[in-house]
Amino acid sequence: MNGLQGCLLALAKAGVEFILVGGVAAWAHGATRATLDVDVVYRRTPTNLKRVIAALADQEPYLRGAPPGLPFQWDAATLERGLNFTLTTRLGPIDLIGEISGGGSYEDLLPDTTLEHVFGIECRCITLDKLIEVKRAAGRPKDFEAIAELEAIREERDKLG
Repeated sequence: MNGLQGCLLALAKAGVEFILVGGVAAWAHGATRATLDVDVVYRRTPTNLKRVIAALADQEPYLRGAPPGLPFQWDAATLERGLNFTLTTRLGPIDLIGEISGGGSYEDLLPDTTLEHVFGIECRCITLDKLIEVKRAAGRPKDFEAIAELEAIREERDKLG
């Protein structure tokens, strides 16, 4: 099992309500670009925050890019006070996104999702059209590169009906 699969499995086993976005979502739609992290938009209810904490507690989550030794407490209060967290874990990097540019919160994105099997794990995934939209809104060079491939996938799907 790779780190991406391990992260998804940990979230799914804990019953975390999340939407897969980013590179793994692109891969689920047929993109070939490699990704090294898992990006999820997570529901920010008190119950779900506790599930997120439980899912990753034994994976030693720490703020990615933070200096070693910086105090960081992994608990629901920390998640409540923050919004987006880029973390390193024993399973690999994971980005917990409370709100995504061009898409909003979990509740905002929910109508633009489908259930997909990713690494054999059923999870909610952002639709191809919405993924293109949020990548365009992010405006980073790597997102613009990914958009070209995603639009080609969409064109191919449209041709096939």
